[in-house]
Amino acid sequence: MLWFYESFFPVVWIFFLLYWEIKAAKTKTTQRLEPAASRVLRVFIFLIAIVLLSTTRIPLPLLYLQLWPVGLLPFWLGAAVTIAGLLFAVWAREHLGRNWSRSVTIKQGHELITTGPYAVVRHPIYTGILTGFLGMAIAISQVRGFIAFVLVFLALWIKLRMEEQWMRSQFGETYATYARQTAALVPYLL
Repeated sequence: MLWFYESFFPVVWIFFLLYWEIKAAKTKTTQRLEPAASRVLRVFIFLIAIVLLSTTRIPLPLLYLQLWPVGLLPFWLGAAVTIAGLLFAVWAREHLGRNWSRSVTIKQGHELITTGPYAVVRHPIYTGILTGFLGMAIAISQVRGFIAFVLVFLALWIKLRMEEQWMRSQFGETYATYARQTAALVPYLL
């Protein structure tokens, strides 16, 4: 049964990433694309987070400090949070449709989507992915899980800031009004 607990999160994320890759084929043509350097930086930060989550061989004992006892409750709570977050991201991805891109882009015929999960937060895909990483941190119950969460937050925050600028330049006052009325990542907070 130990194999189940060890493979649960990797399997969930692999299915999520496979879905993401399949859906990537059906998007609008890109009109404007962020610089390669920002994409590479984001990938690098995500890789560091993945290494932190997937190995216990980094020679920094502080990373493995237990924040609370390991057990079924933290595991299943973390699993539920991760699945809820990733399902929220999938809902947002489906709702965004052909306007989606893994990089910051402006698409030909780009539309501003403000309904569905985009009525709750401006960046629901990022909210969902962050929630997924938070769930893993809860399940792992170690400092390294929360360091990985913070790294992913920083990577997505940098991307979000660029995306916000581009949306404001593309949609002007319409986007500014939407931004005043809708939180970026967490309703009523952030």
